Amino acid sequence: MSSDAPQNPVLTGAARIQAYLKTLPDAPGVYRMLNAAGDVLYVGKAKSLKKRVTAYATGRVHSDRLIRMVQDTAEMLFITTASETDALLLEANLIKRLKPRYNVSYRDDKSFPYILLREDHPYPQLLKHRGAKTTKGVYYGPFASAGAVTRTLNTLQRVFLLRSCSDSIFDSRTRPCLLFQIKRCSGPCVQRIDAGGYNALVVEAEKFLSGKSSAVQKAMRTEMEQASEALDFEHAAHLRDRLRAMSHIQSSQGVNPSTFDEADLFALHVEGSQTCIQVFFFRAGQNWGNKPYFPKLPFDMETHEVLQSFIGQFYDERTAPKLLLVSHDMPESGLIAGALATSAGHKVEIAVPQRGEKQQIMERALTNAREQLGRRMAENSAQTQLLEGVADTFGLDTPPRRIEVYDNSHIQGAHALGAFIVAGPEGFEKAQYRKFNIKAAELTPGDDYAMMREVLSRRFVRLAKEDAQASVNDKWRRPDLVLIDGGPGQLAIAIQVFADLGVEDVALASISKGPDRDAGREHFYLPGKEPFRLDPKSPVLYYLQRLRDEAHRFVIGGHRKKRSMAIGANPLDEIGGIGAARKRALLQHFGSAKAVSAANLTDLSSVEGVSATLAKKIFDFFHPS
Repeated sequence: MSSDAPQNPVLTGAARIQAYLKTLPDAPGVYRMLNAAGDVLYVGKAKSLKKRVTAYATGRVHSDRLIRMVQDTAEMLFITTASETDALLLEANLIKRLKPRYNVSYRDDKSFPYILLREDHPYPQLLKHRGAKTTKGVYYGPFASAGAVTRTLNTLQRVFLLRSCSDSIFDSRTRPCLLFQIKRCSGPCVQRIDAGGYNALVVEAEKFLSGKSSAVQKAMRTEMEQASEALDFEHAAHLRDRLRAMSHIQSSQGVNPSTFDEADLFALHVEGSQTCIQVFFFRAGQNWGNKPYFPKLPFDMETHEVLQSFIGQFYDERTAPKLLLVSHDMPESGLIAGALATSAGHKVEIAVPQRGEKQQIMERALTNAREQLGRRMAENSAQTQLLEGVADTFGLDTPPRRIEVYDNSHIQGAHALGAFIVAGPEGFEKAQYRKFNIKAAELTPGDDYAMMREVLSRRFVRLAKEDAQASVNDKWRRPDLVLIDGGPGQLAIAIQVFADLGVEDVALASISKGPDRDAGREHFYLPGKEPFRLDPKSPVLYYLQRLRDEAHRFVIGGHRKKRSMAIGANPLDEIGGIGAARKRALLQHFGSAKAVSAANLTDLSSVEGVSATLAKKIFDFFHPS
């Protein structure tokens, strides 16, 4: 249920907050504080909304951050909840979605990858998985990165020889593939191993991934010795290679705990206003990687507040393990554990290691957090100097906070795509990169100027709409500098688009390639100025080249993906009533979609699963006349 006092746009600060006290219940809930423009300043939860808001109204706040927040507050919104635990979960959800200025901002919503051992096929497949767990099977993870999963999968293929191919490829194989030849698959698709032997490999893989690696290694070592004694040296050598690969996985994982099987570890290090939180994942008694986070924080926030808020948001869409190891005491650890247990469906313990192995692992994690933050601060310092150099180069009043770099890609006009990348004080902001499929029907194939006009128009029309609505979408916010990959022609198009849309206060520049890319011979163009070049040894030139090349890499990658999808497209996919099974039957019967298009009604009806009605539908699709 929601309640709010009558709006008074003139009143702000504690006096404005005071007006809500008469209608607030003495119940748990979540509150939002908004400024006069309607932007959310802060999201908080309270055991008693009335008592918490009374503290703000009476000035019982003890930091400059909260004093500024109260002064800026022009409106408050409230939601009552059944319990404080529910309020904590809702608070974390709202903070992630709204990203208020005075909260800890956790900005990485990307799901973690898992290893999936499928159980919906007679010959289970081992593969990388990210996203919802809808496929029947056993999920092992999370892993810190896709690279960690890929490396582990490559080694697991050498150890357990389980297939990684899709079902369609598995069903269509008539001879062993390359993976079988290099001893990374047992070849179940062509009966080089029977179901019983393959199932034995699956059981070994399950044991290893579940933390029973010692038992698997012991059994494999015994089998190797027996093969050697029986003079079956080829089989013994094969087992030896599998044991080496298994040892490689374990050695590459670093610290593997012996006193606990499953836990997530959070190590926080703070220097000034900068923070690094290293998150380590331990599953099945193995270290499955770590990932550093640099949450955006307001000033004057206590360490335990940062950690509490970060953990709440971290598990907003993830399941917590049974144990969380944290580097600092958190006053609300019991409440957080209860909330995470409610979401996970099992008991969750939060502990600060004090001695023994857990404390030693935490010390290593804290060292990693400190060193990672040091590297990031050094990079940010260099980045700041580069942005100051960009401002000097292009005559900007201040260093740009957001640079957008635009580029197009096509092959003789086909599969045309435009895109921009975003860079700023923290480097490349890949979550804000955008692609544009070129849609204009009247566009002449290969017309780079028209493509650039369409991309810039679509991007800045959106900006104009948001400006008119006084809304702020972080992914589409106003850039300080737009850099075009091109010469004076592309720059003229950008100038025209900006003039047509009334875009002001956004600097424009273009960079044309020299005779050799990255040779330092690039020319730069600014509106109303003569073109110029930078010193070939200039760090700013190298930085601008990196921006241009990143835009080129991004748009080329998108273009290649679009082209490959078009190549793989099949006209049968466009016919209603043809699913995967009937499509496979048609292609196996006729050999190609082209042959299907040339078939008559009698031939089409002879395919298993194709009725006379469907045959007529297929024939009419290819022969509309």
